[in-house]
Amino acid sequence: MAGFIAEEHDEVMSEINMVPFIDVMLVLLIIFIITVPVMKHAVNVELPRAANEKEVVQPQTLRLTVQADGSYWVGEERIADAQLGARLQAEAAKTPQPDLHIRGDRDVRYERVAQAMAAAQQAGLKKIGFVTEPPRAN
Repeated sequence: MAGFIAEEHDEVMSEINMVPFIDVMLVLLIIFIITVPVMKHAVNVELPRAANEKEVVQPQTLRLTVQADGSYWVGEERIADAQLGARLQAEAAKTPQPDLHIRGDRDVRYERVAQAMAAAQQAGLKKIGFVTEPPRAN
């Protein structure tokens, strides 16, 4: 070993050191050997298709009719003034809450329609609308 230290070499080394290149190639080869069988041996399964849309439950429509004589009708059932608030509260408690469509007769006093609107508001109904007929074409 003393002879090696004593000798001085001023020559430029003309060979490429291949050891790091071979190490990198061996690591890549091992990675490919491990991953290729995993990719090829997958089981083909026909998966079902599903829609991502949320199911929307449409609320029912509750029809409140105010006749010309001032009587209230919920759907096809006549309701007394004292029962109107309780019936509307029962409808307001449903989920989803129904839309209330008020149909007032042309000859009914506005006061009766306003009482129906107030009862619906006190019952907690959120969506209240009025139903009218389109004008007749001449």
